[in-house]
Amino acid sequence: MKQLSFTGTGVALITPFRRQQETVDFTKLEALIEHIITSGVDYIVALGTTSEAATMTLSERAAVQEFIVETVSGRLPIMLGLGGNNTLALTDTIARTNFDGISAILSVAPFYNKPNQRGILAHYRAVAEASPVPVVIYNVPGRTGVNILPETTLTLANECPNIIGIKEASGNIAQAMEILRNRPDGFRVISGDDALTLPLLALGADGVISVIANALPKEMSQMVRFGLKGDLKRALPLHYSMLPLMNAIFEEGNPTGIKALLEAQGLITNVLRLPLVKASKPLANKLTSLLADLNNQQ
Repeated sequence: MKQLSFTGTGVALITPFRRQQETVDFTKLEALIEHIITSGVDYIVALGTTSEAATMTLSERAAVQEFIVETVSGRLPIMLGLGGNNTLALTDTIARTNFDGISAILSVAPFYNKPNQRGILAHYRAVAEASPVPVVIYNVPGRTGVNILPETTLTLANECPNIIGIKEASGNIAQAMEILRNRPDGFRVISGDDALTLPLLALGADGVISVIANALPKEMSQMVRFGLKGDLKRALPLHYSMLPLMNAIFEEGNPTGIKALLEAQGLITNVLRLPLVKASKPLANKLTSLLADLNNQQ
């Protein structure tokens, strides 16, 4: 399964909610998916952490997954977020999941428990064995409280044919380089930090799973394509034009910032579910101003 490629720009899709009872706004979700697809992204990540899946009911998650699959209708690969800190419960969820239209899963490292590296190895081996589709590891120690060390990633890459890549969001470029230098053929290293994507592409990474691409799918996809070709002359201006927004959308957490930005673009109604709350007025104003600056550059 190592031949299956997730190269280029993946979008960590947000979930629009309505103001009334905070129900899923499927009309806005459909419009956002069309906006993303027509702007040239390479794949979509459904029900990842950016989607606020942790605050949805099981029935809502199933409905959102089904809707995304139907709306995408085979035009792009879909990677499904499926992770947890209870390995048995996660493998049971995988067994009960409908994988029609799903090309792979993105599985975040076990959070809160803070397992050691042996525990992480055992967890992902169980996930890989349970999953009928390829698995991409997601390392984001800032959220999980545990870092997947390069040697752990490389062990999984070499021992588990069903583990095809890692979304690396540790913010540690030296760690990413160790994986890139020693990875087996076909193992994808995907940036999990928008702002570090171009540096990682220059080092040999295969793309990004991006938050900013919800709002700037065309610009991010173009930058990644140029970066993959080694065309820094054209990639760098795009990188630096987006960088202020890339940084600002995370100032009050994710997806707080990206939802405020999408509302400024008229794409969604800015509603989040507790414990997340809307961006502060100063941040919303800052995002609107930065968006105007970016538009003026184009």
